[in-house]
Amino acid sequence: MTLSNFTDAESFRAFRSDPAQWLPIALDIARGHGLDTSAAQVFATGTNLVVGLGDKLILKIFPPLLRAQFVSERGSLMQLKDHLDLPIPEIVAEGARDGWPYLVITRLSGTLGSEVWAQLPEDQKERLLRQIGETIASVQRVPLGPLAEIEPRWNDLMRAQMQGCKVRHTRLGLAPKFLKGLDELLRDAEKLIPMDAPPVFLVGEYIPENFLLACEDGQWSLNGLFDFGDVLAGWRDYDLLGPGAFMAAGRPGRVRSLLEGFGYAKLDSTLKRRLMALMLLHRASDLNAHICIDGWQDKANDLVELQELIWAG
Repeated sequence: MTLSNFTDAESFRAFRSDPAQWLPIALDIARGHGLDTSAAQVFATGTNLVVGLGDKLILKIFPPLLRAQFVSERGSLMQLKDHLDLPIPEIVAEGARDGWPYLVITRLSGTLGSEVWAQLPEDQKERLLRQIGETIASVQRVPLGPLAEIEPRWNDLMRAQMQGCKVRHTRLGLAPKFLKGLDELLRDAEKLIPMDAPPVFLVGEYIPENFLLACEDGQWSLNGLFDFGDVLAGWRDYDLLGPGAFMAAGRPGRVRSLLEGFGYAKLDSTLKRRLMALMLLHRASDLNAHICIDGWQDKANDLVELQELIWAG
């Protein structure tokens, strides 16, 4: 039983979608570490090969073409260990099989945020967004250590994203009325986004799919954070974009809770403009897919109105 080397993402995704091709290998890896495989569970979503080993452990196997995600995940879990109040996975074992690196990590308890977020009352959403803002700030206070050298470097990433921004969003179908303001916004971005400021720990994906929640006496709270495969070192505001787009939904109370938890006492026009620029420059940016405000395309006539809609406060 061997794992093949895929040279393109599409071929790997097809392979990952058919667990019969790789699950026996994953279980063999687990047994090689003396782990119980009697209650194995394949996780269908995600980027890599992921198998739950009972309710205590998870095995993540990374294809060679996504080795950077292994480096990011491993380095992040090592660097964040014992630095956060919020539970994160701990590394139990690691190794490689046929050039595919893997990690065995602890499995966190709780309810996946994406399973309950939509049904939560507004005050609970504001409460959680404040906790998310506090968590982002807490992570960013952790020393980067070796992750300070992780690629791409912030300056290089931002320059590349600026250069390809208009082509990207044209291809993704952003409405012409928003595309029209991109050149002006990118000129502003050169001044608004610090390129050489001391970098901090950026997770890049503070979204409901990467949180675990717990409910006690009717109050929902964060109970775990996982998935560190896309970590960067860069400007702190970048990590506000995930919860800003996927969770705040332009609601002033939610936006205010997120930013106050993060440490921003005031939401002024400069901060809104910088956040709008960063949202368009994010590595995963796709406004049509990610902005969770009903009918937002019809509620704003240009990027200035759009930034006011998203970052209402």
